Amino acid sequence: MSHSTNSNCNSNSNSNVIPVTEVYWSLVEKADKKFSKIRDLPHYQRNRYDVYFYKVFKVYTQLWKFQQENRQKLVEAGLKRWEIGEIASRIAQLYFGQYMRTSDASYLSESYIFYEAILTREYFKEGLFQDVNLANKQLRFLARFLVVCLVLNRREMVHQLVNQLKLLVDECKRTFQETDFKEWRLVVQEIVRFLKADTAFMNIRPLRYSLFVDPHPDSIPHLLPSIARRNLRLRDAILSSYHTNEVKFSELTLDTFRMLQCLEWEPSGSLYQPSCTRMGQNGAPGSCRMNYSQNITDPTLPPNPRKAVLYRPSVTHFIAVLATVCEELPLDGILLVYLSASGSGGLAISSPRGAETYVDAKGNCARKFQSDAIYTDENSISPFSLNCDSLNPSSLRSQGDYTNSPGCLQFGARGNGGLNYIYPCDFVPFTRRPLFLVIDSDNSEAFKAIVGAEKGEPVAMLLSPSSSSPIAAADSSHHPNGSLFTIFLTAPLQAFGLLLGLSGSDIEMDTFNEAEKLLSLSLSDWGLTLATSDTLNPVWAQTLSDPFLRRLLLRFLFCQAVLMLYAPTFKKKEFHPMCMPPLPSSVLPTAINSQIAVMQIANIFGAVNSFIFSEGVKLPENRHGDDMDVISSY
Repeated sequence: MSHSTNSNCNSNSNSNVIPVTEVYWSLVEKADKKFSKIRDLPHYQRNRYDVYFYKVFKVYTQLWKFQQENRQKLVEAGLKRWEIGEIASRIAQLYFGQYMRTSDASYLSESYIFYEAILTREYFKEGLFQDVNLANKQLRFLARFLVVCLVLNRREMVHQLVNQLKLLVDECKRTFQETDFKEWRLVVQEIVRFLKADTAFMNIRPLRYSLFVDPHPDSIPHLLPSIARRNLRLRDAILSSYHTNEVKFSELTLDTFRMLQCLEWEPSGSLYQPSCTRMGQNGAPGSCRMNYSQNITDPTLPPNPRKAVLYRPSVTHFIAVLATVCEELPLDGILLVYLSASGSGGLAISSPRGAETYVDAKGNCARKFQSDAIYTDENSISPFSLNCDSLNPSSLRSQGDYTNSPGCLQFGARGNGGLNYIYPCDFVPFTRRPLFLVIDSDNSEAFKAIVGAEKGEPVAMLLSPSSSSPIAAADSSHHPNGSLFTIFLTAPLQAFGLLLGLSGSDIEMDTFNEAEKLLSLSLSDWGLTLATSDTLNPVWAQTLSDPFLRRLLLRFLFCQAVLMLYAPTFKKKEFHPMCMPPLPSSVLPTAINSQIAVMQIANIFGAVNSFIFSEGVKLPENRHGDDMDVISSY
């Protein structure tokens, strides 16, 4: 941890001009004031608040060193262990906050180190059940540490902390009977539900971009000069979902949590190596933590794209963040926006030209574990609706037609009208900069309205199916493990298994590894086909050199092929994802190579009969040759 000298404090204390305790409490007060100023600063503004971070961190560095150097005197003067733990906890919070602002994994690692020290040294244990305030400090510490461990995917520590949290909440309920611990019981329920959905099967391999299983950026094939006008890099991302009853912990919903990891490097595979020393559990030696800290950054890799994770934002706040990020986007940058929301029924409406558009009234509004007050109308937007006014309910009502919310997503409580609607036309002013939209919604098709209305830069869009696939759960429009479309983009082979009704207990690791190699080969082939295609739209060509965007696009192709060939969804457009602008026919599900790729993977799981292939499509005779030994590209 960086340190600036505290010569004034030391000279004063040495000469006994100011007692050590007064210096200490003066530093504590100064640190508290600066911490309160930085705590609520937004995470999404590039470099704007770095000076605040360094100022508050400087004073906490001074405070931490001062209490270390004068620990004995301070303890004799009445300093409690929980007060030391409070300083360490604040420093860990600062590190985590800076990680959220910068996506720099080294800050996340440092946050873990401080939280782990608090846990192993039991700073809050003394007097825990005599003081309800101290009990709450320990509970808050465990909850914050859980978030850090989840993001780092340190699952052994997550389960250890969950057990501690459960026991502590139960003990506090017995000890402090007059105090209501209802909120903490809800926290326990939240994390249990989160872990039940985000199973070990979902984390067989890292969601982050790992050079152990993903191709090195230098190995990505170059595009033809005729279509590669420029190469854009993913510099920023906005991730948000708004659903009723969705699985979440703290301010991370299940789907934004997966997307956050999917858009980060896993340097040197350090987060993927399953070893006891890596997990750093109780009593782990300092050397293990230091090794982890050293391995977290890989100088050969570019920095992670910055990510603004917005939990239940108001529409105005979302647009303000979008405007700020676009304003600060580097010249070679592209902004990814991930929105997850669900729609509900509607009414027939009439267009200005008199053509009637039917807004489907299916009962898909309440996605299990995946809808948070999102009620929008399903509507296929026609060319006339490129105008913002034609997408506005008040405009339609003024023409004598009534509608709830055609062609938009609802981010907020139902009943507030346009205040809670995000319309496709809301993005149009920001198409002066390159945008890559991922819309996971049963109203996703409405965002096709953006095409042709851009103000300078054509938008790349990946759009989910308007109906979730019929998977092996009786009711449902949505899989309890989260959005199937998002799972295809972040963990494609697991999504394939879930579609077939398989889970981790149903699949042998040898079978999974064989399927993973086949999928890797198929995605590499698709990538090469796109890179050498002379019909590839420049919108996609300018994104293919970015490893994160390329990986998302190739996984989308797999998702599209699977869902269009899957027997229960065959020729049912509402179950098929779309992308705008269209991709070359050589990578579509109708292509023979695409069908063979799905057939090979289905064959490994004994599920060929669950798909419908074109006549004459057969499995290759030699599926186990040297071409299986490829580097994963998804």
